[in-house]
Amino acid sequence: MKKSELEAQIKEGRLIPFIGMGVFKETKTEDGEQIPFDSDSMILRLNGGRAMSQRLMYEYSRAAMSLEQRKGRPFIEQMTNHIFTFKPYPLPAVYTWLKTLMPRYVIDLNLDDSLLKLYADRDHFLVTGVSRIMAGYDRFLVYMYMASSQEYKRVDKELLSQMLPILFKPLGCTVPEKSFIISDADFVDWLTEAMGGYALPPFLKTFKNDKSYLFLGIDFDRDTYRMVANEVTLGLSGGYLVNDKEEMSKKEEKFLTSHKIEKLNTSLASFLKSDM
Repeated sequence: MKKSELEAQIKEGRLIPFIGMGVFKETKTEDGEQIPFDSDSMILRLNGGRAMSQRLMYEYSRAAMSLEQRKGRPFIEQMTNHIFTFKPYPLPAVYTWLKTLMPRYVIDLNLDDSLLKLYADRDHFLVTGVSRIMAGYDRFLVYMYMASSQEYKRVDKELLSQMLPILFKPLGCTVPEKSFIISDADFVDWLTEAMGGYALPPFLKTFKNDKSYLFLGIDFDRDTYRMVANEVTLGLSGGYLVNDKEEMSKKEEKFLTSHKIEKLNTSLASFLKSDM
């Protein structure tokens, strides 16, 4: 599949960009600090640069759960927010590329506001995931952004429509209200309600059907990301994966095969630089 063909499908709305941590691999702050781009680097940042036990290093959600139990929920929220807001960093190349396409619907698992910056001069909807809340079963919040005032206003879920571009951040975001799905308890709660149909607004439940997806910088080796991707793309019509992994695990291969996702034989950097 040529890049130009994928771009055409994105512009038409048939192919949905789905962005993960791997897009930050080449992204550093102005003083050279690496933005987390995989589970290990996220754990190191959450734990002040120190590695944790082998059991906790398996996946950052485990490590975050351990830190939350020892230091409290406010600590893990503040650390996560600090990572993505304390020092400025450039937009990763994936977002710069998407700026040329301005998709009408994007799914972004990252916790920062890089995606939102692309649409700062355009009215849009923002849907952010939430977890462990007592008010009802919905595990999302819906906002409308007005470029004229540069403000997000929370709106009723029934207002969501194709009238404006939709930015969906299932795992939360640093803005407009800090909300992160990052620890094991967060994911268990979110996924439990997602399986009951409460992770997506009513409009997205039908809008997403028969769409294809372009997964960028996603690592499907861990159960967590596979389960999240499965829930938010139910009814998909296949897709493509671009990441920097040369070899797939058996779990990854099984997931890609069952969802009819083709892994493109290119690195993320090469894909973005290609003119084809």
